[in-house]
Amino acid sequence: MSVRLSVLLLLCYYIGHMVYKHLTYWNRLGIACEPPHWLLGNFAGVTTQRSFDEIFQNYYDKYKCCGPFAGFYWFTKAGVMVMDPELAKHILIKDFSKFTDRIMYCNEQDDPLTGQLFNLPGQRWRHMRNKLSPTFTANKMRIMFPLVLNIGQEFVQIFEQELECSDVLNVSDLVARFTTDVIGSCAFGLEIKSLQHPGVEFRKMSRKAFIQQRYGTLGFVLRFGFPEMARRLHIKETMADVEKFFMDIVKETIDFRELHQIRRNDFMDTLIDLKNNRIMINNCGEQLTNPFSFGQIAAQAFVFLLAGYETSSTTMGFALYELARNPEIQIKARNEVRKVLEKHKQIFTYECVKDMVYLEQIMQETLRMYTIAPALLRQALEDYVVPGYPHYVIKKGMPVFIPSSAMHKDGRYFPQPHTFNPDNFSPEKVASRESGLNLSFGDGPRNCIGMRFAKMARSSSILTL
Repeated sequence: MSVRLSVLLLLCYYIGHMVYKHLTYWNRLGIACEPPHWLLGNFAGVTTQRSFDEIFQNYYDKYKCCGPFAGFYWFTKAGVMVMDPELAKHILIKDFSKFTDRIMYCNEQDDPLTGQLFNLPGQRWRHMRNKLSPTFTANKMRIMFPLVLNIGQEFVQIFEQELECSDVLNVSDLVARFTTDVIGSCAFGLEIKSLQHPGVEFRKMSRKAFIQQRYGTLGFVLRFGFPEMARRLHIKETMADVEKFFMDIVKETIDFRELHQIRRNDFMDTLIDLKNNRIMINNCGEQLTNPFSFGQIAAQAFVFLLAGYETSSTTMGFALYELARNPEIQIKARNEVRKVLEKHKQIFTYECVKDMVYLEQIMQETLRMYTIAPALLRQALEDYVVPGYPHYVIKKGMPVFIPSSAMHKDGRYFPQPHTFNPDNFSPEKVASRESGLNLSFGDGPRNCIGMRFAKMARSSSILTL
């Protein structure tokens, strides 16, 4: 046998041994873990045979009684899937400083729209969050409420018109058009009118932005399985025409408002202020003179669209579906609406939405049964020993998955989890249940910044209807 062949065989053996050692990391520690695929990890079959939701649900059902977490491979990277709500609470709230980052693809140099708040790491996320937070205060919601209410009333009119033509409605399409118009108005300051004209370009591009990404499944695997390689290869996530369309819209909107000195007290005003403010203050009180780039501003407007479009429209659609299936719940909700309107002298206000306790229980139960994001993603910034379990250690750099959808369907926390029951979120039930189990918008400092806006938009439309 030649020397070259011997070296090659030894090299192959060494590589094979190291791969095997890596893929059996959790088993060697005595921690439950399903045997992973050598490339896709525990995501084998994703997009072709199984959805993300099915993968997380099946994994959770299999290992939920095997400890605080189970080993889980994020493609080739060893990670963990949390099985214990108490550990989830530590990661999201109590020990948040050790898990501030998400494992999301961010490549602002080649794809500016990926530089959105949702994707940003560490200090950059913290700075951006602090700057954007004033947009989502209760007072700002109160100011924007008339814009949302006007579109909600138009939504009801279109709803009634379509009922006159047919007994069967595509509710999913109707509520998606409603949320498109709301986001267009509040985030971009535009009258989209997709309720009246479903084929408008803004709606087409919004749908494309949400359902299409560059390079399909291969691009997804590269961006999330091998992010550093993807950045070196200048891989983009956003489709070229989508990027151009939304970058142009943001630029035109900013230019028009600045030229005519227009202010609407909406999200776009905040972005314009960020663009023009060349002084930032970090957490230590130090002044930073780096201005926000136009790409950063456009990315924040873009994430408002992506986050609001799916969460609000999907939740509204399923809420209407469950109300139609459960007339007794519908009657109880309608009675509450009448009482609240009587209290407010038949005038819809932002305070009306806040007073709709049972309606909010309906929305929370909808989010529980039809959770939008199947899991919350985090990354360990340092080695972390699980409290009370010294044998369970999450190593620095490991991805962490909290299967929110699966936890919401766990009968130990929500009896009869597949039955729609708004009383699951009555004050008494919430008080008696372990905290940290309502994960529809995340939890802790890095929860969804637009949660208050989403609540206002979906509730006002259902209330009006």
